[in-house]
Amino acid sequence: MVLAGSLCGAWAQGSTKPAIPRDAELEAKVEKTLSKMTLDEKIGQMLELNLDVLGNMKVENAKVDRDKVRSVLQQYGAPTKEVESLLKKSDKEIIERLGSYPVDIYQGDTKRVWQLNETMLDTIISKYKVGSILNAPGTRAATVEQWRNWIGIIQKKSMKYIGIPDIYGLDHNHGVTYTQGGTLFPQPINIGASFNTELAFRGAEITAYESRASNCPWVYNPVVDLSRDPRWPRVYESFGEDAILNSKMVVAEIKGYQGEDNNHIDRYHVGTSTKHYFAYGAPWTGKDRTPAYLSPQMIREKYFEPFKAAALAGTLTMMVNSASINGVPVHASYEYLTKWLKEDLQWDGFLVTDWADINNLFSREKVAKDKKDAIRIAINAGIDMSMDPYSVEFCILLKELVNEGKVPMSRIDDAVRRILRAKYRLGLFEEPNTGGKGYEKFGGEEFAQAALKAAEESEVLLKNEGNILPLAKGKKILLTGPNANQMRCLHGGWSYTWQGSKAEDLSEKYNTIYKALCNKYGKENIILEQGVTYNEEGAYYDENEPQIDKAVAAAAQADIIIAAIGENSYTETPGNLTDLWLSENQRNLVKALAKTGKPIILVLNEGRPRLIADIEPLAKAVVDILIPGNYGGDALANLLAGDANFSAKMPYTYPREINSLNTYDYKVSEEVGTMAGAYNYDAKVSLQWPFGYGLSYTTFEYSNLRVDRTSFTADDMLNVTVDVKNTGNRAGKEAVLLYTSDIVASIVPDNKRLRDFQKVSLEPGQQQTVSFQLPAKSMAFVGADGRWTLEEGDFTLRVGRLTQDVKCTKTKVWDTPNI
Repeated sequence: MVLAGSLCGAWAQGSTKPAIPRDAELEAKVEKTLSKMTLDEKIGQMLELNLDVLGNMKVENAKVDRDKVRSVLQQYGAPTKEVESLLKKSDKEIIERLGSYPVDIYQGDTKRVWQLNETMLDTIISKYKVGSILNAPGTRAATVEQWRNWIGIIQKKSMKYIGIPDIYGLDHNHGVTYTQGGTLFPQPINIGASFNTELAFRGAEITAYESRASNCPWVYNPVVDLSRDPRWPRVYESFGEDAILNSKMVVAEIKGYQGEDNNHIDRYHVGTSTKHYFAYGAPWTGKDRTPAYLSPQMIREKYFEPFKAAALAGTLTMMVNSASINGVPVHASYEYLTKWLKEDLQWDGFLVTDWADINNLFSREKVAKDKKDAIRIAINAGIDMSMDPYSVEFCILLKELVNEGKVPMSRIDDAVRRILRAKYRLGLFEEPNTGGKGYEKFGGEEFAQAALKAAEESEVLLKNEGNILPLAKGKKILLTGPNANQMRCLHGGWSYTWQGSKAEDLSEKYNTIYKALCNKYGKENIILEQGVTYNEEGAYYDENEPQIDKAVAAAAQADIIIAAIGENSYTETPGNLTDLWLSENQRNLVKALAKTGKPIILVLNEGRPRLIADIEPLAKAVVDILIPGNYGGDALANLLAGDANFSAKMPYTYPREINSLNTYDYKVSEEVGTMAGAYNYDAKVSLQWPFGYGLSYTTFEYSNLRVDRTSFTADDMLNVTVDVKNTGNRAGKEAVLLYTSDIVASIVPDNKRLRDFQKVSLEPGQQQTVSFQLPAKSMAFVGADGRWTLEEGDFTLRVGRLTQDVKCTKTKVWDTPNI
């Protein structure tokens, strides 16, 4: 007991410096405001409601489309009996049941207009003192003018009734998702593929500016859920599978979003909500919001790392993982929420739940007997704000819990103090509203060029047999495949609408792949015959009856075939899948076209790596554009024509087969395990393309890998340099990746780990020395006893194909949770 107590005490003292330096004047304001608040006012600050409950969706010419109703209900897993029962009801009854939800169930001539109900708003704020509102009405992007009006009214009433501004939040995940006319950047997975933190910073900076132009001060981003399972439907929302890649990107984005001073965020920057803390991207089943089962070492070393980086970079808030880790719902974990994050890191931001997730503690996870019990568990664990989108019951039940002594007043004060601190840091007390004059750059050419550059640097060239690319002008091109002529595919989920669907009217000014190729090569040289198309009235995976014969016939008139294949847009649970293979229709299309003998270029446009092992050999070239946003089609055209050069690398491991799903940092025994004899067992992992792989139109040569010391101890800094030369005839950019390998360890070591990266731009013949500073302690691992350990022994540094051996001369074991 004495040993355990000493260890806990040492760990608690591991980080005493606040993640964001304390501002005495700001803290005094927080305390003064807090001291004047009633219990009702405090509890109201801890509730976040959905905007939909504060208004009404006015429907004109309402006509229900029963096929859409069936699709929506099936998409959300409604039982067949319930679906059929509802379909038998009248239009009026169906609208009463589903009309208030953010789903499209209407025929094409139905018009929906959302109107704010100020009487309802008065009640919500004056009676329940609600401190935060979120979301777009019907999850469809509104105009800048609408946002300024709605949020302006909310702020006016908040200041009138409680004297505390609202903190309004939107899922502006890759640009201003929910604001019409703004800039949509490539999805985060593309930014990860760029390996360029400057792109992450600039995209976040522009998104902050355009969010504030819309009067929104708080965004639910960045996302740093490690995408280590290709089945998961939110792979594209993070920066990839690696902890360091996510960590460096999240630090850059937080600086771009929040600016230089986290205590005084100006009117052109926003507060961040880094999400989803943590291990949300590791569901055992691959399905969204399902449990993760992970070793303590994996949790601490990898899944926690980017959130630790975010906390230390000063993210104002974090959103919590909806699911559980090793049987413990994260919303119920004092260990993860309070100890790891708030105490160990001295992080003073606030924690917000995801959508109705406190309810899930009793309805799904079964760790609480009812909603009141769930609120008790979550608030005492460390949740500060409940996103309880459709009900104020949270306020009533939490007040009861406080009065009954089941939630201490100290916990309420701590939560509200954190929320007030964020509002003061955002300057909302002094300037509750922004937008109008001073935001003239919104949706302008400067921001468009930044989005185009990000797209060009994030589309990955994976194969280029016989240098078929760049593709010369003057040839006839058959463009085929379901992703050839649709902006929805290029944007992905969280683009104008939640699922990215039903929003083509909001992206008409941008170029699909077809339009971009017509602009680049001339419309007369592009033959569009898709062969396979998506069913826009169905689920994301639904396709129409294929017309492959038409595409094959059109190939006779073409010199070359570009097949744009992949996925339609989705996010969250509606994006779950049952088969990782690319659809059979799309693979059959490529197989049929291959028989024509015309060379094929595959363009993969997908949110996660769909299996294509049977068609990849049929292609001369493969380009994975991932989900590149507004200007993804233009970027692709520039790259195919050679007007821009490829420089991206895979941000995750692309699998070849369903039984070989793995990541680059696998344990060494995963690849070399054998069982000689009758079973002839071989555990070798098969993959399509590795993490960090990507081609260019030029070539780069690495030489002179050097380190300033070949032996080290835990407190040392290793200075690593390598020369990189552009040996081709085109200018190009190269992401230089530094890996380390622990040769022998007391637990099975990882194959290798990414420790740092830089991206350099080189003219033909130009050489540059790239330098890294590698803290020796970064090569430590979490041992079997749960403590960080750097062991005496041999390590290998790797950059490209070069290696350098170094040796740790003394073992060190830390008694702190973080090093």
